[in-house]
Amino acid sequence: MKPDINDAGRGIIKMHDAVVMENLSVSFNGRPALKGVNARFPKTGASVLAGRSGSGKTTLLRSINRLNEEFSSCVTSGRVLVNFSTGAVDLYGKGAPPLRELRLRAGMLFQTPNLLPVSVYRNLSMPLQLARGYDKSEIGDRIRAALVSVNLWKEIENRLDLPAGNLSGGQQQRLCLARALALEPEILLLDEPTASLDVHAAAVIEELLLELTDKFAMIVVSHSLSQARRIARRIFIFEEGCVSGSLDADETISEEMLSKLL
Repeated sequence: MKPDINDAGRGIIKMHDAVVMENLSVSFNGRPALKGVNARFPKTGASVLAGRSGSGKTTLLRSINRLNEEFSSCVTSGRVLVNFSTGAVDLYGKGAPPLRELRLRAGMLFQTPNLLPVSVYRNLSMPLQLARGYDKSEIGDRIRAALVSVNLWKEIENRLDLPAGNLSGGQQQRLCLARALALEPEILLLDEPTASLDVHAAAVIEELLLELTDKFAMIVVSHSLSQARRIARRIFIFEEGCVSGSLDADETISEEMLSKLL
């Protein structure tokens, strides 16, 4: 019988967990960014990472798709266990998936839309061809489905051949989200996805995220406590590289916790 997880994490991760971190520490040039983090992120509902700038939120998010390793000075220790559909694995242990596969399964959306300098259509078709190997007969339907899923199809169906940079900021961010969804991830990682948007565009993204929480495990970095309240199932409070507390979105936040966010 195939084990639920590899030997490094046997018995730690549970069926309702999407990601479990055990004593996770990350440093850059010898300076600690995360210090022995232990946390469980559920499969359903968004988990929001909240805290002051520099408290370690983005570093933790990037540890799930191992983007921190793009910096040669990065040193990571501890375990990050992820429940994929094929079974749970320790991302830093034996049996970890190759980075290419991992980054497809753990899709990421950044603060600022990271568009390719090509058309709207090519922003979606190129990753589908290169990363997933789909042929042209499949790609059109997948692109349409992805754009429909982020409520963008009706707005740009006649503009697919135009440069993606011509879209508004909110449309660009939804295009990036559509691109991530088209690649069929199992987990969505979102690093302040509304930080560069106006209030209206941010509200549209928040509404989309709420719709997607039934389909994906989702971990979101946010500087806004009010946003965290709106979209989170559980909020994790960061302070100086540690998770100093957590609470359900509808719980009353203590003055002590509030002071760590302001």
